[in-house]
Order: sequence, then C-alpha cells, then structure tokens
Amino acid sequence: MDNKKNNASQKGVNTQSSSNKQGSSRSGKWLITLVCLAVMGWGVWQFTSMASRYDGDPVWVKVPHHASEADVADSIKSALGDDYGSQVLRYLDTQPAKCRGAYQILPDQKAIDIARNIENGRQTPVKLTFNNIRTLDQLDERLTSRMDWEPGEFRKAFEAEAASLGVSPEILLGRMLPDTYEVYWTSDPGTVIQKILKNYEKFWNDERVSKAAALGLTPDQVGIIASIAEEETAKTDERGKVGRLYINRLQKGMKLQADPTVKYAVGDFSIRRVGGAMLDTDSPYNTYRYMGLPPGPIRIPDSQTIKSVLDAPAHDYIYMCAKSDFSGYHDFTSDYATHQRNAAAFRRALDARGIKL
Repeated sequence: MDNKKNNASQKGVNTQSSSNKQGSSRSGKWLITLVCLAVMGWGVWQFTSMASRYDGDPVWVKVPHHASEADVADSIKSALGDDYGSQVLRYLDTQPAKCRGAYQILPDQKAIDIARNIENGRQTPVKLTFNNIRTLDQLDERLTSRMDWEPGEFRKAFEAEAASLGVSPEILLGRMLPDTYEVYWTSDPGTVIQKILKNYEKFWNDERVSKAAALGLTPDQVGIIASIAEEETAKTDERGKVGRLYINRLQKGMKLQADPTVKYAVGDFSIRRVGGAMLDTDSPYNTYRYMGLPPGPIRIPDSQTIKSVLDAPAHDYIYMCAKSDFSGYHDFTSDYATHQRNAAAFRRALDARGIKL
C-alpha cells in the first residue's frame, strides 16, 4: 500500500516537474522570439533610416574653419531641417577638422551617403564669379566673402604672388581675369590666385600677344587701355573704338587726358562732370597731369573688352566727347575744332539738366 502511494506521489512530482520544464521552455522560446523580433525591428529601422533619401530642394551644408561639433550639427540641421539632419548626424563621425568644407545636398541622396561625404571631406566645388572690380580692396572683399578665408589672408597671398612675379600689385590686379572659376570653398588664396592666373595665361595666347606687339603694347598695357575704355563707355560695341583712340594718342606722344583716370585718382566714380581743380590731382593715375599710361588698370578689364581693343579697326580719332543726347555713345573726331564744338554742346546739355558733378 505504501509502495503504491509512493509511486503515485512520485508520478505527481514527475508530472509537475515536466510541466514546469515545458513552461520554462515556452517562456525561453518567447523571450528569444521577442529578442529576435526586437533585433529585426531595429535592423529594419536602421536600414530604413540609412536608406532614407533627402526630398527637399538642393541645399549647401558649409562647415567653416574652427567649427566645433555643435557647429557642425547646427550647420547640417540648418540646411536639412531638424528631422532629416538628425538622421544624417546618426551616421556622422563629427570630427570638425575633417568635416570642414562645402557640400551640396541634392534630392534623393541617402542620409548615410551625405554623412560619409561630410566626414571624409568630399566637398562639392563652388562657383567663384567676380566682375566690376576696380580696386584690390574690392577684389579682396568680394572673394573673401565667398570663401572660407580669414580677413587679410587673400591680400597677404596676393602681395606675395606679385613679389614672386616681380610685378606691382596694381599690374597683378589687371591679370585677375573676370570669369567663373570652380574651386573648393576651403581652397587657400594662393591656390585660387594661381587658378585665375592660368586662365589669364590661356587667354593671352600667341595670337593675342602678337596683336598686342603689333600695336607696340604688352598684354598688361592692353589691359590698362581696356580698363579705361570700360570706364569711358557702357556701350560694349564702342569700347574697341575708344581703346584705339587712346592708342593713337600714345603713339602721337599726347597725354591720354581720360576722364575716368581722374575719377580713379580722386577716388570718386560718381563724379558726373570732370574739370576744375580735380584735373590737378597729384596722382600717377591722373592722365591730365602725367604723360603715358597709368601704373595699373583703373578696373579689372573683361576679356571681351580686351579682345575688342585688339581687334578694333584702325582709325585716326584722337578726340572724343559724350553725345549731347545722353544716349551713352560718343562723338569721335581727329579735328580739335570739331571736338570743341562737340564738348560745348555736351556742356550745354549738362547745364540744362542741372548736372554739376
């Protein structure tokens, strides 16, 4: 009887133990399943996040020199928005020194690809364009505002380049041919200057150098004359004729007496009427006072103006005066008496309009 009870009791224990084991096994399987699902969910989320694509307009992310990690994050979020910017930042190794640069973000780019480009410094070239520059200060300000440079960095490199070439900064300024240049935003000023000079050298091919020589001029001298022609007239179809007029005066040993050079000497291009005491301004740029060409251009001439001067038909004009109809064009002549009549007509037109300066 006791044996039967013991056996029954033992069976009960075994049954309970088996039930516990089965329950524990089921719990373990559920736990593993939950972990697997969590891992899979994280993986899907991670993949989806990595594969997410930028759906906004093209934008630029710029990370300047001396940026901190917070600055990098701010630059990215400012350009891409907080949500998408945060996605990019999850994959970014934000070492600011490595991230420095300008990066264009285009529609359909993946977040992870954007992050890799930035953290590896794979920049997008920027377009550097300049024109209508009269002075080195203006060029310095224009370029520095578009590049990641410290104030004064460009001028220092510019003066060093002029010294290495054995020319004055004024002459070197005339070689900074206006154009659109592709450069990296973080390129140092010396690299940018060299790129511009290569374009200038390419422009002055053997044919153009020969044309200048036939006129008794160097490329730099042609540039100075072209700069005066640009300031004399806004009419591009007249600039070649104006340039030839000043070449005629040079060849005859006459003073250029170009009004724009007086404005440059005075430092005021808003002057409407050149005359009086300003003609006595003591400056090598004042061609009413000093013979020959000024020491440098009075603006950086455009390549089209230089070509117009080189290719302009020969003529014998040595006098010019703005037309009294204010059309922007000029009357040309080789006769001084005719020039005086033209000048008197223009002065009367100025007086009639009350234009003093």
